[in-house]
Amino acid sequence: MQLLYQVNEKPPKGVTFFLALQHMLASIGGIVAVPLIVGGAIGLPEPDIVTLISASLFVSGLATIVQCLGVGPVGIRLPVVMGSSFAFLGALIAIGKTEGMSTILGAAFVGSFFVILASFYMDQIRKLFPNLVSGVVVTLIGLTILPVAMNWIGDAPPGDPSFASLPKVFLAAASLAVVIGVSVFCRGAIAASAIVIGLAAGYVMAIPLGMVDLTQLYEANWVAAPEPLKYGLTFSLPAIISITLVYLVVVAEATGDFMALGSNCHVEVSGKDLKRGLLGDGLGSTFGAMFSAMPVASFSQNVGIVGISGVASRYVVALTGCLLVAGGLFPKLAALAVTVPKPVLGGVGFVMFGMIAYAGIRMLLKAADSRRNALVVCVGLASGMAVTLEPNLLQHFPDSLKTVFHSGITTGTLATIVLNQLLPKSKKSTENAQITAKSILIKPDKHAARLVAAKARRAEQLAASK
Repeated sequence: MQLLYQVNEKPPKGVTFFLALQHMLASIGGIVAVPLIVGGAIGLPEPDIVTLISASLFVSGLATIVQCLGVGPVGIRLPVVMGSSFAFLGALIAIGKTEGMSTILGAAFVGSFFVILASFYMDQIRKLFPNLVSGVVVTLIGLTILPVAMNWIGDAPPGDPSFASLPKVFLAAASLAVVIGVSVFCRGAIAASAIVIGLAAGYVMAIPLGMVDLTQLYEANWVAAPEPLKYGLTFSLPAIISITLVYLVVVAEATGDFMALGSNCHVEVSGKDLKRGLLGDGLGSTFGAMFSAMPVASFSQNVGIVGISGVASRYVVALTGCLLVAGGLFPKLAALAVTVPKPVLGGVGFVMFGMIAYAGIRMLLKAADSRRNALVVCVGLASGMAVTLEPNLLQHFPDSLKTVFHSGITTGTLATIVLNQLLPKSKKSTENAQITAKSILIKPDKHAARLVAAKARRAEQLAASK
């Protein structure tokens, strides 16, 4: 896909604001959801939950600005949106229910240094992620977060009679149709703004359906300052181990996100770039714990926006960071964005998440089409989707292993890396014959292959003699 704006280009100011707004609208729901769910699950009073949300928006915005613009050795300098990761939910709730917010923040603070340490070994880690592995990881990121969009469309607990009611499905489908229509039939800045136009159109359609709830907007304060160390920091070894295992997931996901983003931005992501990006991830979570916010990580959905809009400008997303900071300081602004109905987000999410999977498929096309590589891809994708579609496969695993393997991205990544390292690589990656399920499993006839090669050489020699 041809880019409308390159990584280091600055669109006109009005266009920049509009494009930054769509990144904010796509990410703010996820950023708000994590502290909202965690705070409610562990029994925090409502004013404390609001404070937690504001702190998470504030920290996410600052981390986004640093990632996009860079500060010395920190920040990948690509259009990365940072936010509260759903990967942390299970561990944060488990810790919070037994030991409270101070232990959550203490564990997040110590665990963030694992990401910082990992960033200094990215040259070695990068070697584990050739196009073959990166393609599987990025494809899994897109496929495994599709259920998030489905749950947004359902907008109710699974099994509830109101889950995915016809008005909700209609709203999601209509929002998706607007995004597709604008992307296909419009040009320039309008086409690049397809996501925010789809969100706006869905929002307008939701009003007469009675699906826009403005309660949070009315109840939110106008101004809220960050409160550093509001809950303090308490250090518990089991909690630190649990969070550190989740950070391992985050390192794998962030590496895949950065590779996918590089692909969408048409730039080569080096080991040094990954180091700066992961350093930004780790320090963002360190800073977040100090400011009573949830741990942060790169947001996959915004990678999809870059792919579909063709806008790779890091200055656009840096402005998104400023908007998120404003959302943290002025809760009324954040509350307005949060009123976007979830079915609208779900319909637009189909495009965003699907675009991530598409970026992974493009990476896989760059890898050699060989029997050995086909096995690596098949097993990697199947492993990741298996635990995503049927989590009960892990029900007899120890809790520590469940924490690691519950993420399809982590399971698929580990399976792909191990197979890619263990399976012998062929000396020549010249198997141009069509790969089928049968050909993957059946050993080739080497004698027949030699005869075909000999005939090809003789034909070349005859052609040359003429």
